[in-house]
Amino acid sequence: MREIVLDTETTGFDPESGDRIVEIGAVELWNHVATGETYHQYINPERSMPAEAFGVHGIGPDLLEPPQNPEPGQITLRDKPVFAKVGQAFREFVGDARLVIHNAAFDMKFLNAELVWMGLPVIPMEQAVDTLAIARKRFPGSPASLDALCRRFNIDNSNRILHGALLDSEILAEVYLELIGGRQPDFGLSAAADSTGSQSGEAWRPVARPTPLPSRITDEERAAHEAFVAKLGEKALWNRA
Repeated sequence: MREIVLDTETTGFDPESGDRIVEIGAVELWNHVATGETYHQYINPERSMPAEAFGVHGIGPDLLEPPQNPEPGQITLRDKPVFAKVGQAFREFVGDARLVIHNAAFDMKFLNAELVWMGLPVIPMEQAVDTLAIARKRFPGSPASLDALCRRFNIDNSNRILHGALLDSEILAEVYLELIGGRQPDFGLSAAADSTGSQSGEAWRPVARPTPLPSRITDEERAAHEAFVAKLGEKALWNRA
């Protein structure tokens, strides 16, 4: 099963009000294992960057004019492609893979708005898995932000000073695997399965077979073994077992 763990950065909260995507980052999983394939793209939103958004991800701050006193390593989007230039390649990368997104409604709203403006098919919401919803269901009443989940699962996010789409998607991939049961969720060792194969949520424990397996030792083999042990004397280790 192919999955794409994805994150975006934007200029704000609402594409219908003129906000746009400025960064997309994604990592590919195959059967819950990272393949090493990633997608990362900065995008020119063709508008200025609000100070509030710049404070979140540090991209910008003003995209329409060259920065007067740029900070070292500051990312500018003036020379980056607009979404219309990269949307087709992004849509092909995603394909029909399941999308794993933290607060999926937000990112899907922006992605589908950009795709509609290009005249490309939208991505159905049914194709997305919302890790925020999973976390709130598993840990009701507890903080469910990406940082909070990193603390819960002891995942190193020390490089996450500002939001960044590719870094956040890499961190989210680790969080997602923990949310669904650990690094090897399909082995069923993190939860007890009943006779229908459903997960009860309780820790797995070994149980005795209701009917012991029949012995594979023949009567002749058992008699030969007993005769051999008898020759070893009363102090033989076999007699202590």
